[in-house]
Amino acid sequence: MSSRISPVSRPVTIRRAVARDAKRLTRLVRGSGAYQGKYAAAVAGYRVGPDYIEAHRAFVAVGAVGAVGDGGRVLGFYSLVLVPPELDLLFVADEAQGHGIGRLLVEHMQSEARAAGLDRVKVVSHRPAEDFYHRVGAVRTGTALANPPAVPWDRPEFEFRLPPA
Repeated sequence: MSSRISPVSRPVTIRRAVARDAKRLTRLVRGSGAYQGKYAAAVAGYRVGPDYIEAHRAFVAVGAVGAVGDGGRVLGFYSLVLVPPELDLLFVADEAQGHGIGRLLVEHMQSEARAAGLDRVKVVSHRPAEDFYHRVGAVRTGTALANPPAVPWDRPEFEFRLPPA
């Protein structure tokens, strides 16, 4: 575990996302500090809609971390697509990063994937998140080539290999 990571000191709950979470999840994606500057175009206009939440296994981490939140705040979320198996989205609020929320979400995703009968889950990562995926056990498998205009840069591809529970 990285020395900059401090464990979650208050309870954090991971629950299934619901349609009313859509606006909060959209704000989390668009406001991500990892997507500023040259990366801003990738999330400009991005929307996590109620239809997306209904179609995929989307889960949110709610709670409070340090001085962040009142216990019911969305601290992060992920979305697992089953066919083909892929971690489609994973975001942690900037102010909640470094407290283990991302690791909790990945562990939850792996449990959900195993329960669905998956043994692998692909991730096409954002470059600034590459070290995070290494730290939580993903294996680098290749490179997703640029897809202009939305994503004009190559991105690292990873895979979570899930041993049976």
